Amino acid sequence: MKKTFIGLTGLLLMVAGQAWAAGEPSTIMDEMVVSATSTETTLDKIGGSSVTVITAQDIEAKNLNSVEEAIKGVPGIDIVANGGPGTKTSVFTRGADSKDTLVLIDGIMVNDPSSAGRSCDLGSINLDNVERIEVVRGAMSVMYGSNATAGVINIITKKGAKKPAVTFKAEAGSYGTWKTLGSLSGRTGDLNYSLSASHTEIDGFSIANDDNDKIAHEGNTDEDDGYENSSFSGNLGYDVTDDFSISAVTRYVDTTTDIDEFGPYHIGDNFTPGATWSDPATPNPEGPTQKKIEKEQALAKVTLKNSFSEKFFISTFSYQLSNINRKAYNNDGTLDYRYNGDSKELAWQGDLNFDSNTLSFGTSLFEEKMENKAAYGGIEEKKAETKSCWLQDQFFLGESLVVVGGVRLDDHENFGSKATWRVAPSYTIRATNTVLKASYGTGFRAPSLYELYSDYGNQNLDAEESKGWDVGFEQSLMDNAVRFGVTYFAMDYDNRIGFDMTTWKYSQLDGKTETSGVEAFAGWSPLANLDFMLNYTYTETNDPDDKRLLRRPYNKVSLNTRYSFLDKGTVNLDIHWVDDRKDNGTDKNGNAVTDLAAYTLVNLAASYELTKNVELYGRIDNLFDEFYEEAFSYATPGLSGYLGLKLTF
Repeated sequence: MKKTFIGLTGLLLMVAGQAWAAGEPSTIMDEMVVSATSTETTLDKIGGSSVTVITAQDIEAKNLNSVEEAIKGVPGIDIVANGGPGTKTSVFTRGADSKDTLVLIDGIMVNDPSSAGRSCDLGSINLDNVERIEVVRGAMSVMYGSNATAGVINIITKKGAKKPAVTFKAEAGSYGTWKTLGSLSGRTGDLNYSLSASHTEIDGFSIANDDNDKIAHEGNTDEDDGYENSSFSGNLGYDVTDDFSISAVTRYVDTTTDIDEFGPYHIGDNFTPGATWSDPATPNPEGPTQKKIEKEQALAKVTLKNSFSEKFFISTFSYQLSNINRKAYNNDGTLDYRYNGDSKELAWQGDLNFDSNTLSFGTSLFEEKMENKAAYGGIEEKKAETKSCWLQDQFFLGESLVVVGGVRLDDHENFGSKATWRVAPSYTIRATNTVLKASYGTGFRAPSLYELYSDYGNQNLDAEESKGWDVGFEQSLMDNAVRFGVTYFAMDYDNRIGFDMTTWKYSQLDGKTETSGVEAFAGWSPLANLDFMLNYTYTETNDPDDKRLLRRPYNKVSLNTRYSFLDKGTVNLDIHWVDDRKDNGTDKNGNAVTDLAAYTLVNLAASYELTKNVELYGRIDNLFDEFYEEAFSYATPGLSGYLGLKLTF
């Protein structure tokens, strides 16, 4: 693997070298981001933070529908879906567990308080009304508390800014896919608004992989597993005065996902349990196949923002809430369980904007609760409260040195007070347009309510603690026509919570869990309408027993090429190569399956403006019909095509 790592790093640097020697100058405007510092800051002022911004233009050029599709090529990010659209989808940042990444929509926590690790399921989050996605990698507990020990993904919705516009979209394609969307956005006087609603129906394919000859078939992988998604997104703002504004965002998602039965460490349409718990299940293709999950998620946030003394002091007060309701049905249609997770947060932040620094400080009160109404057993309502305060300084020395540092104190009602801190400096050598950057931060993650109070819970658990650091550089040449950079990262986790198969309880793992690796990129814009971007990630993971963590590849490479023509059309090509990974499945003969093969995925998208108001777009996914699995026995889409029409008035 080390030879592969060295070879791919050499390839990346070779591409960067070729890009250095050719190309016309182009300029890249400074992106405004909020997730790295919780303030509106341009990318050149975020210090040593590692941030990737996926814009609305990126999303439209690739004709994407889901967040998981959008972030798959981001350095340091690995996505694992248990099947097709709508199925459980986990995100791993820099090799850490999925529970260590905090996912937000407009700053509202999307992570589910009722899930096993308070992790986020990306499977049902679409890209309707999304302006950009900010991916921050590294320890971010200082600004976001628990579950942000490896990074933060903030999905930011659109704000109305121009004259009113109405958009209709209709899309159809493989696997019986139909999607319709309508949106309204604009600004009228002091009121800005951006609203969208969509409905998606997919007949789907068998989640139990019909192309995997290691699992039982014989009629047990025949059923297509469908998916429905109805979503609404709203972003409203009103400027009461020049210095006082009120804004509100909301999002509602209602999904139904057909799934398959889980048998002896692989899945199928239906299984008959063995005579005892230890006996393997056997395929039952004649049995009922009504197994499904219904999920509703509602998010809302209200923000009051005041500025004083010509924005020298900015005060931001917010209240947010989230509710997730998950119902699972067995193959015979009976209710299996019903989880309900709620979170609420009341927060205030103040920002003092001096000439050479921005000083931010704030406090919050966060409450989470969950319950499980199951056919047998269940969990009565449990809740926990966390009080937090933080202080952060963004220091600017001239146009070269930026230092972002902060401290945070979280007081959890069960685990007491936990302090975290972070520092992230960067230095720009103006003569060569070279940016040197680094960061170091500590983090903690309080055990989830499920880890504490479920049938598998352990009320003696303590909070996980972590530390992470990175160091790297970024280089731009020829007026940003050429860009490349490399970052080395490392993270250590103490008291990591895992599942003990001997006691069937969650427990604290003895020893450290470690992840480390390299993130690199090279971009080239030889023409104003032609762009290349190559991303590479190498990730090493070790649990306390020095074993590799599941489903994290050593190497991952993504290449994006985009070409615009005639001021009306765009062609986009994405190539993803993912190295082999470890897994823990069992085949139909009871043999362990410990490896998932490497794969290459090629996606092609195009769009063309037929008139000022009419755009035709389409995409082809998995162009070469590659067989691959992100989790053993779970199917992924084969060669598939989609065509859509967009009307704007």
